[in-house]
Parts: sequence; structure tokens; C-alpha cells
Amino acid sequence: MFHLMLSVCLLADPALCAERLLPAPAALSEADCRKTAEARAADWLSAHPGLAGGESRCLPTEALPQLAMKEIGGGLWVHEGQTALPDPQNRGAIANLGLAIGTEGIAVIDAGASRAEAEALYAAIRARSDLPIRAVILTHMHPDHTFGADLFREAGAEILGAPKLAAGIEARAEGWMESYPAQIGAGALLGTRPVPPDRGVPEEWLDLGGLRLHLQAVPTAHTDNDLTVFEPVSGTLFTGDLVFNGLLPTLDGSLNGWLGWLAAAHPEVRRIVPGHGPAPLPWPEGAQATRGYLEHLRRTIRAAIAEGLPMSAAIRARDPEDARHWTGYEESHPRNASAAYAELEWE
Repeated sequence: MFHLMLSVCLLADPALCAERLLPAPAALSEADCRKTAEARAADWLSAHPGLAGGESRCLPTEALPQLAMKEIGGGLWVHEGQTALPDPQNRGAIANLGLAIGTEGIAVIDAGASRAEAEALYAAIRARSDLPIRAVILTHMHPDHTFGADLFREAGAEILGAPKLAAGIEARAEGWMESYPAQIGAGALLGTRPVPPDRGVPEEWLDLGGLRLHLQAVPTAHTDNDLTVFEPVSGTLFTGDLVFNGLLPTLDGSLNGWLGWLAAAHPEVRRIVPGHGPAPLPWPEGAQATRGYLEHLRRTIRAAIAEGLPMSAAIRARDPEDARHWTGYEESHPRNASAAYAELEWE
């Protein structure tokens, strides 16, 4: 199978250039790749007016950079992102990404932080199968999970997410595209476009042939657009950022709602793939650290409110044990405390 690579440069900064992979919905021979290269490049550039195109070439799958994938059984694979906050060194590639490969099709579970990361995930898929990529399932709106989705739409996949995901992305996309380059580097985002899902899914089964996935939207918790993905044979639940492992949980929805989801039994689940950190983890033990942090956050903020402390004082409070346990504590805990205070002061 061959893939079209196109050299592109940013019109606003012609020194900023990279090769971008232009996927095809069906497998191409080298001759077909070359034959269609000019037209495909022109179509892609018309959808990316901020870029200028250069030379193109066709490469076999084995020549493409690939994300490392870990097989966890039952047709499921995981790429473990770095346990860190996004920065220019990791280029935002901090989220766990999943694959489900059936006998008739493939689903991607979260698409990565940039088009570049999505390309490496796409190459890892094609190293394992040339089956159609039917869906990319986004577990919530944050850029480290969603910014690569556009590439998979080009590859023929339908983008699925929770019913409120489209509104969440559309409300924040412009701000993200202004702030995110400063976090991870403008070069990492060359050709990246945040896109809303094709369809919101309250609940649905996705059949990939010999492998079925249950998609379930969650009431407001980590965000107001969380979606879980469950594979029943292995009992594996892809939680997205409803569970963190090593990296501090970040609150962008409802603290009470999040703790409510974590407290539920979920008896069908035997193991989980968290949104961040080594995976898989046993259930419910693997969620205890996330639950413990959030319960402690709720207790301390409720106590601050009961004492009449202002939000500014609650935000400044630190817990040395939490700070030792979690990566990103100093950066993310103040925002969590602010969000928790705003929610809990109205109880």
C-alpha cells in the first residue's frame, strides 16, 4: 500500500514547512498513488488555504513514521501518550489513543493532538491492516484527543462523539488555535484543523465484524461531552479522561458529576484504558487515584467555603502529598480548585 506525501509550507511563515500525509479511503498501488497525486494535492490544498504546496512523493507503509502500539488483546491496541503536560518537546502527544480492529473494519479511539500525530497513528494502523477505517470516536473535546480527527475523515472515517461534543469544539476552536501553538510549537500543528464530529451519539453499538463496541455518552463529568467506549468480550472500557494515571486530572465539567460516575459500579467492566498514563488498568482499582484526588478536592473546597474563605484563598492552597503524586499538579490544581469552588459554592 502506498501513501501520498506532500511538502507544504505556511504562507504566513514560508520557513515553516513539513511533509503531510494525504490518506486515501482505499488501498493504492504505487502507480495509482502517482497517477492521482496532482489532483489529490490540489483538492487538499484548497481546503487548507493557509498553506502552499510543493513536491509530492508516494511512500510504502513501511517507510512512514509510526506510533508505537501495544496489543492488549481482543483486537484492541493502545498507544500510550507521554505522562506530561503538552510542550514543544512532546508536541502535545500526551493522550492515550486506541484502535479496535475487527474482521470488517477499524475504529480509532481518540485521534491525537495534531495532524502529525494522527498521521503516525494512521501509519501504525496501515502496518496492521488495510481494512476500512469506519469511525474515529472522540472521547471528549480537548485538543490532545481531537486535533487529529480531520485526517481520519479524509481517510473515509465517520467522526463520532457525545451529543454536546460539536458545540464544545466549535466554541473553543478559535481560541485553541491561538493558544495551542505557543504550548506545543507552531510546527507541530502545520496542516491541523479542529473539526466537529459528523454525528453526536447518545448511545450506540458499532459492529466491526467479530468485534463490537458500545459507545455511551456520560452526564457532565470531566467535561459536558464525555463518551466511553466498551468492548464486552474482554471487558475493556476506554474511559477517555474520566480516569487519569499519573497526570493530574483536570476539571472542565462537574466535580460532583465526575465523582458520581466514578462511584458507579460498572460491573461489566474488568479493565480500563485511561485517557493518560500506562494502560490498561484493573477496574475499579485503576480509578482509585483519580477518585481520591477529586474527593479530596471536594472536601477541601467545601471546607474553604464553609469557613468563608474567598476563591483566591482556596486556589492558593496546596497539598504536598498530591503534589508529589501527580505530574502537572502545580500547573493544573489551581484551575481545578477554581472550577470546583465555582460549582460547590452554590450547593
